[in-house]
Parts: sequence; C-alpha cells; structure tokens
Amino acid sequence: MSVGHIVVICIAIVILIGWLFEWCVHFMALIYGKWNLHHMNEPLSPEDIVGVSIIKPLTGVDPNLKINLETFFTMKYPLYELLFSVENDNDPAILVVKSLIESYPNVDAKLFIGSRYVGPNGKINNMIKPYEASKHDIVLVSDSSIKMKENTLMQMMTCLKPDVGMVLQMPFCENRKGFASIYEKVYFGTMQARNCLSANLVGINCSTGMSCLMRKDILDQAGGMATFGKYLAEDYFFAEVFRKNNYRVVLCALPALQNSGSANIKDFNQRLVRWCKLRFAMLPHLMFLEPISECIIMGVCAALAFQYLFDFSPLAFFLLHVLVWFLLDYLLISMCEGGPFHITKFEFLAAWLLREFLVFYVFFQSQKSSLITWRNKHYRLQWGGLVEEVYREHSAV
Repeated sequence: MSVGHIVVICIAIVILIGWLFEWCVHFMALIYGKWNLHHMNEPLSPEDIVGVSIIKPLTGVDPNLKINLETFFTMKYPLYELLFSVENDNDPAILVVKSLIESYPNVDAKLFIGSRYVGPNGKINNMIKPYEASKHDIVLVSDSSIKMKENTLMQMMTCLKPDVGMVLQMPFCENRKGFASIYEKVYFGTMQARNCLSANLVGINCSTGMSCLMRKDILDQAGGMATFGKYLAEDYFFAEVFRKNNYRVVLCALPALQNSGSANIKDFNQRLVRWCKLRFAMLPHLMFLEPISECIIMGVCAALAFQYLFDFSPLAFFLLHVLVWFLLDYLLISMCEGGPFHITKFEFLAAWLLREFLVFYVFFQSQKSSLITWRNKHYRLQWGGLVEEVYREHSAV
C-alpha cells in the first residue's frame, strides 16, 4: 500500500469522524431542547423575589417597536424597573417611550437621552447611563426587537441559582408575515438553535446579547459596563467574565422572540456576515471548522469518504444525509416553537434550502474584508474580538 493511499484513507477516516460528530451535535441539541425548552419552573415565592433593572438601548423606530416595548410594561413580575436609552434627543423612539410611560404610570420606567463614549461599541455607549443609574443587583440587557411574554422575566429569575451568574434566552423569532421572516425563523430554529443548545449542554460559550440577565456585582468587579466598550461582541465577553468567576451561564426555558417590524433577506444575510466575521475574529479556528459543519459541504465530503472506504454510492449517501438532516432540523424548530407550528412544510423546505445554499455566500462575503457595518457605524476587526471605529462614505459590508 502506497504512502499516498494511506494518506487518503486517513483523510477519509477523519472526515467520517467529523461527520459522526456533527450527528452527535444534532442529537445533543434535540435532547437538551426536549429537556429544557418550554419546561416552566414554579414561580418564585414572594420572599425570594429580587429586583431587576431592565436596560433597553434604542435606536430609531420600526413598525413593531411600540408593540415590543409595551410587553415589558405588562410583565407578571412584582419588582423591576425599565431603563430606556437613546443616543440623542432627535431619536423618534423618544416619543414611543414617553407615550408608554404615560400609559403605564404604575410601572417604574425612565428614559435616558445621550450616550457616553467608552469605546467603539455604540450599544455599550448607549447603555452606560442606565447601567450606572440602575438600582437593582440584577440587570437584564434586552434588544429593542424583543417581545416578552408575561412570565418570561419570572422564568429567567427562577434560573438564577446561587451558582448562576448569567441567564440567556436562546434567540428565536415571533411569527410574522412574509417569506423573509420565515427564512429568519428557520435560521434561528435550526442552525443557530442546534449550536446554541449543544454548546450550552457541554458548557461552551455560545452567548447572545439579545436578552441576557446578569449579576451586576460581578460585572462591576470586572470594571462595569464600560469595560466591554472595546469589543463589538460584548455578549461573548459578558459570559467569559462569569465563567472566569466560576459562575454558570444557563439557558432560560423560553426563547427570546425577535419581532422586528421589517424583514428582508438581503439585510438579514448582511447580519449573518457580520456575525460570521466576529466569530472568526474571536475564534479563528472556526474559519476552517464552521463551513465544513454545514449540511451540504459535510454531506459531499462524507459521501466521497464513504465511497472511497466502502465503495458505496456517493449520490445515495448524500441524499440520505440531506434527508435525515432536514428531518432533524424540522423536529428541532418544532421543539423551539413550543406550540402550533405556523410554517407549512413547503415554506420550511423552501426557506431551509435557501439557507443551506446561502451559507456559501455568507462565508465568502465574510472573508472579503475585516470591516463591519453596524447601525450606520463602521468598524475594523482585530484578532481577539477588539474593534476600532473607522469612518467611510459607503457601506463596508
């Protein structure tokens, strides 16, 4: 047997090991999702209630902003404050917030106007004032597009055990009209959910900052909110602080329901490109591992490896691989929904296929430059997750 033949055999074996590992990821996500998602804990007793300061950084208005913000005024939790912040006094979100504060005078809510620069991360700059003014020991950072159920905050607080420093909501989407919204939901309910659930099961940092509950004293020991202004992916580094202080980061049973009033496939793919760049800058090895973990690329590689080792039809292997992957993804997104599934099987298939093929576009776009555009600001990525702000006349992504 020649050296070349031995090398090819070894490569084929490595590919099949990676293929088997991906199926393990699928089943870990399904097992953990079945055990954790939508399994409600008993509400806290009155003596165990702890106050929560909810920080809502806002920029501009979309059609669903008022609907989303109003859900925070109607939550069934007895002790919390709402701290809204905008960067300048011309922001149209001010009128929305003021009207809600007037409509719910019994809710402890405040509006902060004007950011303070502590680094290139605009979201952190926007949150500095409300963070420093917060009066409770627990803070919840929540994006403007998040729609809350009445019991969400209570469920998050039931997860905050003594050894837990951070409680996350897994990103998902509210049901909305249009194929673009279905495309977004399929992404968050399959690829994102698979990675998020399996990573949290084994303790890998896969945090997202869309809705995260944190112990303020631990953040303050790390230097406070301002410390994270030098990063663009502040959520990842929030979680790292708690892990380094021997606190667990856990998932709430209820996913975070993104409910943006507009959905556009092109814009969402640019969002995916930005996230891809951030992941590769913080964890460079993902630049090689992430593409081959996707269904089509992994299926092609595994089919060729299986043919070489066992003389099995690569086409039959590939088609079976895609079919099983598709079925497990459908089962996972149904689990994330936690109720009646409002997407038809045909819509799911169309959105699933589109996402799988656009993986190549997202990956190649992420390699074109180290520049990122986010909320009309432009950044240059550095290794380790650090960023510097740059100013350009046109979009960098």
